[in-house]
Amino acid sequence: MQPTTITIGDVRAAIREQQGTALSLAEEHYARIEKRDQEIGAFLTLCKERALEQADRIDRMAAEGKPLPPLAGVPVAVKDVMSTRGVRTTAGSKSLAHYVPPYDCTAVARMESAGAVILGKTNCDEFAMGSSNENSAFHPVRNPRALERVPGGSSGGSAAAVAADMAVCALGSDTGGSIRQPASFCGVVGLMPTYGRVSRYGLIAFASSLDHIGPLTKTVRDAAIVLHTIAGRDAMDSTSADIAVPDYVAELEKPVRGLKLGVAREYFGEGLDDEVRQAVESAIEKLRSLGCEIVPVSLPHTPYAIPTYYLIATAEASSNLARYDGVRYSYRARGVKSLAEMYRRSRDEGFGAEVKRRIMLGTYALSAGYYDAYYLKAQKVRTLLTRDFDEAFRQVDAIVTPTSPTAAFRLGEKSNDPLAMYLADIYTVTADLAGIPGISIPCGETREKLPIGLQILGKHFDEATILRIAHAYEQAGS
Repeated sequence: MQPTTITIGDVRAAIREQQGTALSLAEEHYARIEKRDQEIGAFLTLCKERALEQADRIDRMAAEGKPLPPLAGVPVAVKDVMSTRGVRTTAGSKSLAHYVPPYDCTAVARMESAGAVILGKTNCDEFAMGSSNENSAFHPVRNPRALERVPGGSSGGSAAAVAADMAVCALGSDTGGSIRQPASFCGVVGLMPTYGRVSRYGLIAFASSLDHIGPLTKTVRDAAIVLHTIAGRDAMDSTSADIAVPDYVAELEKPVRGLKLGVAREYFGEGLDDEVRQAVESAIEKLRSLGCEIVPVSLPHTPYAIPTYYLIATAEASSNLARYDGVRYSYRARGVKSLAEMYRRSRDEGFGAEVKRRIMLGTYALSAGYYDAYYLKAQKVRTLLTRDFDEAFRQVDAIVTPTSPTAAFRLGEKSNDPLAMYLADIYTVTADLAGIPGISIPCGETREKLPIGLQILGKHFDEATILRIAHAYEQAGS
């Protein structure tokens, strides 16, 4: 089996038919990581002993003729915001540089129960706050398709690991586009499920009403397999939904002819790169040729999405990150002479510039005298954005948009301009605010051979439809 071509189905079939072993496949991926990751920087921590133990367990099952679980032997990377028992989990931050959790994130546990081999933890923007993976406290991640460019963020390490064939698939998290945007930049598939479809237990919180866990994969079918594995009610997360999980893989083969796809003019306005526009419009025409009906829709409150997101997300971050005070498991400053000084210096030294910026903005929005004017008003606009989608989905089955207004930008290009960086998420934050599912799939390249992503947004808990549309497009070829 060659790491550059294999899918989840290939791995399972090869192990079942004893044409390869989980152990050898894991070793091949570690060899590839050793060779390629020095220049990419996708991984922060490897857990080789844990991975090889799991691989050996799968190989014994195959040798004994036992039924293999759906992810048997599949090499997987996990974004370093998900707790892994006995394996360092940093969230890309100095404040958690030495944190080793005593338990597994539910999504990770479900992946391993399904036979996945966890290779290691991937680099990310600190506490998942960023759109370029340049905010990691350890080192930036480079785009495997163009090393001088960013892989997107905050799940840039996970997207890069899959794109560079250092993992067959990966888990990421999405709060404002952090799965879909790096998937677009790196030329892979990235799926953000409906809020509540996948348990957040064990996910280090950024913004609790916006955080989602989802897969980054090489194919839409693989995304469907992973989602089926990690989805479903979890008693450890009160926000996880007690709603039946469909057989997403079976749903892929249903025809798309007759489906109505919405195209919102608000996603094709100022700031959209011409090459991205052309690729996405060509993709829409491809879907039309497959029998989908293209319907104009309006999402009128879209221009307010970025300010709304950066008030709600930062307010929740301000609250969630208050726990990193140097008292318990986070970084503690040395040489302090008082409790107040310990709090102040531990947070100042432990957090990076972007995290501090967002904490200060969120604290301000929640402060006395400003709560109603900023945070409460943002929540009201969030409701209007959600109603926009509700109204649109009365007319159509899904909505198609660009994933990002541009292809991957250069490292350092937007580092000193936070507003320009925030606008990179202009087409993705809306789905997080509304809690709806979205997927990004490759739909072409720029003249410089940089990947371009097509985003498909769906109704609440209707991941099956967006996966079906994405699969049909993928099979038809871009």
